[in-house]
Amino acid sequence: MNEQLGPYRVEDGFALIELRLSSVAQLFNWLDPAPFRERDLDPEADAYIVGAARELGARTRIKLVVWLPAAQIAAALAAELPAAVASYFGHRAVMERRNLRFLLADGRLAFAIGLGFLAACVAARQLVMAAWTGNAGQILAEGLLIAGWVALWRPLQIGLYDWWPVLRSARIHEALAAAPVEMRQSPPAAPAPT
Repeated sequence: MNEQLGPYRVEDGFALIELRLSSVAQLFNWLDPAPFRERDLDPEADAYIVGAARELGARTRIKLVVWLPAAQIAAALAAELPAAVASYFGHRAVMERRNLRFLLADGRLAFAIGLGFLAACVAARQLVMAAWTGNAGQILAEGLLIAGWVALWRPLQIGLYDWWPVLRSARIHEALAAAPVEMRQSPPAAPAPT
């Protein structure tokens, strides 16, 4: 018995991301000179699959079902399709994890720079407050304090907000790399009415 998870069918506990293709070649970017198993997916196919997986969530068990004509299923390239898809999404997951490491390293560096700048602004503020007692001195002192705190904006943004979408993307790509890929024969096209 088939269930539904939103617009996606569920079989044996797997949410199905289904693609109906006329050939295996439609799934891949044929401008990519890499061997078939290392070739990038077509950008539109990638966007559809990743979008569907994101909609389903990284914790949902996913199966990619590729509907193909019988002749295409028997083709040599079709036999390599599961490994090629796993390789592509596995590589994308590794790249997302690397991007996360770089982002967090940038955040730590920005935080160290921001703290140093804040300390310099607080010291300069103390000097301004001791040297100038009028409104101009007060405005400059407050401006230095604000500038120091603003220098921490970017590291706080990275630490609070920017890292989790990258982590979520890595998890989605890891789930897709681990997802089974099944090829099924497309039903024959109905004859056009005459």
